[in-house]
Amino acid sequence: MPLTPPSAGAVPSAWVRRFLPLIRPGGRVLDLAAGSGRHVRLLREAGYQVVAADRDTAALESGFAGDSACTIRRIDLEDGGPWRLGDGYDGILVTNYLWRPVLPHLASALAPQGVLIYETFMLGNERFGRPSNPDFLLRPGELLAAFCDRLAVIAFEQGAVVAPRPAVIQRIAAVKGEPGALPG
Repeated sequence: MPLTPPSAGAVPSAWVRRFLPLIRPGGRVLDLAAGSGRHVRLLREAGYQVVAADRDTAALESGFAGDSACTIRRIDLEDGGPWRLGDGYDGILVTNYLWRPVLPHLASALAPQGVLIYETFMLGNERFGRPSNPDFLLRPGELLAAFCDRLAVIAFEQGAVVAPRPAVIQRIAAVKGEPGALPG
């Protein structure tokens, strides 16, 4: 089965759309490294309470100022921490971003039955352009290794994709606890 790559621009990721229904309806979701807010918009339209975090919040403030169900937090994950991500999230989304030191904190920040949806680039992507720095490219199986001891893995994929542009990606959907109790 061919993989669909991480979405570009304002179009929400198909991977995020696929697993979003696993998050408790109306729950609190962290969009980490939220960028311009493409997933924040999707989350809000689906009725979730959103914490949108990024080191540059200008686009988020422009798009979501005044939305009482969207909290915007300026967090620079690469400044050495400690990070105050909060906890008790029903869902955490991370797309097109990798900062390895924060990976162990993501599982801890989830509430019981909380869902992690993560999708980003991996080694091999340097053939197609950015990102090309290995510091920002996952190693084969890295997301699986990072979370399989702490979360129940629902789905994991890695490999080359051709559309909407050639890339090499890795993605995981996982739940804190047993997946049998998930909504939906």
